[in-house]
Amino acid sequence: MPYDLTDEQRDRYRETSLRSKARKQALLRDYNENTPVPGVDLTERLDPNDLMPQLEDNGLTTLSLFSGGGGLDLGFERAGFGHRASFEILDICGETLRANRPDWEVRSGIVEGDVRAARFTPFRGVDIVHGGPPCQPFSVAGKQAGADDPRNMWPDFVRCVQQTRPRAFIAENVPGLLDKKFESFVTENIQAPLEENYTIFKFKLSAHDFGVPQARKRVFFVGFRAARDAARWVQPAPTHGDVETLFGPMLPRNTTRSSLGLPDIGFDEVAPTLRSGFTGPRNTTGVVNSKASMNVWNEMQVWPNGVQPTRSMAAAYTAENGHFRMSVDDCALLQGFPAEWRFSGAVYQALGQIGNSVCPPVAYAVARQVAIALLGE
Repeated sequence: MPYDLTDEQRDRYRETSLRSKARKQALLRDYNENTPVPGVDLTERLDPNDLMPQLEDNGLTTLSLFSGGGGLDLGFERAGFGHRASFEILDICGETLRANRPDWEVRSGIVEGDVRAARFTPFRGVDIVHGGPPCQPFSVAGKQAGADDPRNMWPDFVRCVQQTRPRAFIAENVPGLLDKKFESFVTENIQAPLEENYTIFKFKLSAHDFGVPQARKRVFFVGFRAARDAARWVQPAPTHGDVETLFGPMLPRNTTRSSLGLPDIGFDEVAPTLRSGFTGPRNTTGVVNSKASMNVWNEMQVWPNGVQPTRSMAAAYTAENGHFRMSVDDCALLQGFPAEWRFSGAVYQALGQIGNSVCPPVAYAVARQVAIALLGE
């Protein structure tokens, strides 16, 4: 729906936009891509690879649906799983996957990547089916239309599981899916069609509990075909936090400024949930998802709007209030993607892929537990 603005408000926003555009052009006119980013210690930045050490090949294979920017795919790869194929309807996401993993089979675009028209029987024998069906039907931002939303593709995920008969499946979505209003949807559209052949577990995980410097909660469904595998399943336990466990204290949570290599200002916190650049009434280069989250960004002195393609451009285009302006790489790090994983497309497309992805370290934690259940180790 269009914004309900008065003529005076429109004129004011137009003037602000023109002033900002002129300021940006002036600041970036003479910037040098090789100029060091002031005030940032790159040696102190978080390396998300440390949160998901590469494991040896475990002999298990995965089929990925709704692959997006590759969060689940990367997490499972780091946990030792082999890749059979990825299905993704957006061409730009397919470009990202191919650029990072040229040896993967990637089926993308409205012809090859649309799961609604795909035949999955050729993939029978794959060990794992995983994916995150579009979350908009169950998110507040997506109006929570549920089964009536044309973006509801849970039936296609279920159909894939039924046609391929994997040893296990993993599905991810927004926490809103477990709201009481969707209880009948979950029962009728996810559990009922699969529970005859699969033992299904559902649970929520928070990204910051696994070292990701971002407050992001997601719900997971994990199903096992064999009862012996289901009996070995143990939900991933947090690795980072502020309390002690039976095995000793957990690692401290990673926070925004320290993870980005920024100096200590006396306040730091995990980043608010990053907004996807693919959502909302217009393509955006900001990651703010609420007024409350903007307050947190301001207190951390990090500017989350006007995200730039590179760190050097972000440093040259200083925020008017002097706060640190983020780049695509910074946002990817806060989502748990390692520096070598590159996103194709314009800034809003990169942010869309980042914000819609499962945080790779969280996917890794789930993948490790699935491997233990399937291999009996």
